[in-house]
Amino acid sequence: MIQLRFSHLGVAVPDLEAAIVLYQELFGYQLLSGPFDDNGQHVSVAFVGNGQEGNIVIELVAPLGHKSPVDSVLAKGRAAYHVCYETSNLDASLSEFRAKGCAVLEQPTPALAFEGRKIAWLYMPNRQLIELVESAQEG
Repeated sequence: MIQLRFSHLGVAVPDLEAAIVLYQELFGYQLLSGPFDDNGQHVSVAFVGNGQEGNIVIELVAPLGHKSPVDSVLAKGRAAYHVCYETSNLDASLSEFRAKGCAVLEQPTPALAFEGRKIAWLYMPNRQLIELVESAQEG
């Protein structure tokens, strides 16, 4: 069994700056990193949370341009977008997920929000979107 560590919950938002303010006002969260405009992914992202070790981190994901995959999520009135797990071996994790019926949507690609570490996108058999990000020590 591959070893995964929960990384963050992705939430689709129409306006990144407004969402940052809302999460600060409602939950007392602070901006942990970003915003980052990732033209390759067609999204703008920022990470918010309370800054305490081990607590949940929310990745706010807003569309960037007209080709954004977030547009369809927002059009359906949804906010929860994806769950991300960190893995020390991205290739082995992808192989194991494929063997268990997951569909790889995008081959590993460097991500601006993760300092160039590679990410990959998968659909679980129930169509839940999963993001995998390689651990900082990998590479």
